[in-house]
Amino acid sequence: QVQLVESGGGLVQAGGSLRLSCAASVRTLSNYAMAWFRQAPGKEREFVATISRSAGNTYYADSVKGRFTISRDNAKNTVYLQMNSLEPEDTAVYYCAAKFNKMADRRADEYDYWGQGTQVTVSS
Repeated sequence: QVQLVESGGGLVQAGGSLRLSCAASVRTLSNYAMAWFRQAPGKEREFVATISRSAGNTYYADSVKGRFTISRDNAKNTVYLQMNSLEPEDTAVYYCAAKFNKMADRRADEYDYWGQGTQVTVSS
C-alpha cells in the first residue's frame, strides 16, 4: 500500500513563498510519475505540476508556470513543490499524487495514489 504524506502548507502573504513536500512510502520512488493538484473551496480539483520518473520532464499549469517548480529526490522518496510569488488565487488544498510505471500526466484520473492534502492560504 502506497502512502503519500504532504507537508509544508500554511498561511503566507501575497508575494511570499512556500515549499511543499510529499513523502512517499514506497521502495523505489523512481518507479512512479508524481504530480501536484489543488482544490479551492467550491471548485474542482485542478492540475498544478507533474514530473516524470527520472525528473527529466516537468509540466505545469499555465497559471503557475514561472512561479512554481516541481522536483524530486528519489533517494529520499520525496517530491517537492516550490511556490514563489504566491497569489490569493493560489489558496487551496494541495494534493500529491503518484502513478506507477507510467508517464507523467496532467489528468487526475490517471493517478493511482493520493495524499490527504495540505492547506495553503495566501492573504492579500
